Amino acid sequence: MNLTLKIWRQDGPRARGELVTYQVNDISPDMSFLEMLDVLNERLNAEGAEPVAFDSDCREGICGMCGLMISGDAHGPEKTTTCQLHMRSFKDGETITIEPWRADAFPIIRDLVVDRSAFDRIIQAGGFISVNTGSAPDANATPVPKPKADRAFMAAECIGCGACVAACPNAAAMLFMGAKITHLGELPQGQPERAMRVQAMVAQHDQEGFGGCTNIGECSAACPKGIPMDVISQLNHDLRRAGSGKF
Repeated sequence: MNLTLKIWRQDGPRARGELVTYQVNDISPDMSFLEMLDVLNERLNAEGAEPVAFDSDCREGICGMCGLMISGDAHGPEKTTTCQLHMRSFKDGETITIEPWRADAFPIIRDLVVDRSAFDRIIQAGGFISVNTGSAPDANATPVPKPKADRAFMAAECIGCGACVAACPNAAAMLFMGAKITHLGELPQGQPERAMRVQAMVAQHDQEGFGGCTNIGECSAACPKGIPMDVISQLNHDLRRAGSGKF
């Protein structure tokens, strides 16, 4: 495959950025998208040019580090992570535009790399349970109804990649936050701090500069793990109960 790439290049957070055009040839359709970028960077290194900076780690669709806007879609045209996107999803001769996540709360560090530490601070604000650690209890020591366990596991699949923020017209992180609140809110261990958790996390979300949810639905559509929008309903429900003191 021969492709034209228009890639956002930006030397630093305060530098002026622009789209730069590159040609890549003889790309195997079985390559992952990141492997295609590796091929480009190997060529740029050989030419003495600055390689394109982008994030990646596990390359197994687990860590969420690899998020990119690809021709206007978070993670690209398939519902998967960028590292699991393969070049067979594109056509020979296609022009692909590659940009970083666009959100005030995700400032650009360099090229395609953004700072997603705002997510970390939201988790630090309340996305945890304060129970004493020790030996693992028996699996049946704390009974959990299967529907609640299944829903907790579903919400826990969120990998914090930020695609929901990048896809949202308001750059809201409500799907991410709703997944974390639902995950812990469905389990007995999460009940003592349930009210504090939702209030603290929402306050941190707003402080970080994320937008508000207006139920557009692009967040769930872009989520590589298929987190449903009803976790946002759960978040709002918990927030209202916490405000009224009814927990």
